Amino acid sequence: MTTHFSAPQGQGPASLDRRSFLRTSLGGALFLSTVSVTAGLGGCATAPAGRLGAVETRMDARYQFQFLTTDDIDLFEALLPAILGPALPEQPNAKRIAMASTIERIDAGIHKFGPANQKELRQLFDLLNFGFTRITIARVWSSWPKVTTEQANAFLERWRSSGIGLFNNGYMALTKISNVAFYGYQENWPLSGYPGPPEWAVKSLPQFRNA
Repeated sequence: MTTHFSAPQGQGPASLDRRSFLRTSLGGALFLSTVSVTAGLGGCATAPAGRLGAVETRMDARYQFQFLTTDDIDLFEALLPAILGPALPEQPNAKRIAMASTIERIDAGIHKFGPANQKELRQLFDLLNFGFTRITIARVWSSWPKVTTEQANAFLERWRSSGIGLFNNGYMALTKISNVAFYGYQENWPLSGYPGPPEWAVKSLPQFRNA
């Protein structure tokens, strides 16, 4: 299993409000926009998940999702074991709770992003959640709840090593927000002997500092 960690890209906190998070070309932006509209018409969840026993492994349902949809939650539940790897607890219930908490912090962090970056991430998530583009673009044949860690890891590796900038940037977005949401939470540091998040990661995504 490969643990995916995003290297710093020299993008400071202020630039997240001024520049494209995915840094897509005009063609890439138009493609994502078209996919997002089609995904909504095709039945993908479009509203934030709200208050649910969400990630149903949580002890309570006090957290209210403000950005992630139920489809997005399924997406991250599939990707986190591949992105975080052995940093997650081995004990199944502890692992589920750690993932649920991380997904809540991902939601809270994205909620603090500016509208432009939220829009791009929504389009990225829609591309991955919409069945047609999940299969043809991401080459993931099963719905995310049925995807194995090995399949999720293979998807991430394809996008990491792709010659298409949109896929590279999508990989960076998925891994960066996941790593910061997980490692930025102090109680998770001992799970991997991790001393704390690197300063570049905290500075590049300050929205996650108090998420």
